[in-house]
Amino acid sequence: MSAVGPPPRQNGLTHVSLTELSATSRVTVFPLERLTVAYTTQSSDERGLGDIGLVTVVAEHSDGEELWRLARDLGGRANGADQARWILTQASRVRMVNAYTDLPRATWTAYIRRRVELDALFANHDILMTGRIALLGSGLSALRGTVTPPAGRPASSRSSAPRASQR
Repeated sequence: MSAVGPPPRQNGLTHVSLTELSATSRVTVFPLERLTVAYTTQSSDERGLGDIGLVTVVAEHSDGEELWRLARDLGGRANGADQARWILTQASRVRMVNAYTDLPRATWTAYIRRRVELDALFANHDILMTGRIALLGSGLSALRGTVTPPAGRPASSRSSAPRASQR
């Protein structure tokens, strides 16, 4: 995860050329509107603090921009840092309440398109990265059929909170 100098910033966001990250770690997968979203963490140093939040879309043809549109449209957030906090709130809320699929040792590859350095620690993260993720091997097979959108929720719902489903 090393880079040579920071990429240019726009509206508080850093657009990066496609960065590929691979690891085996805990991944929480949940529905958010019509998306299947995966949340995991990485650390910027050897202390293993999980200060980097990766919130990614599980879809082959996604680049993660859908998350930013949801933050704007559902979350009512206009600036990049507020949108980043909204995205992190959705992910950390689902993990805290253990509402959907938790894969304790999933192998994955993420394709990062946006990186945001937050101005202060938020949900235990200094950095948010978004893009798409591919769950590999047992992570993918464990996911099949386990993440379904909440029943009866209209597409135009303005709620910012994911709903729990029966396991």
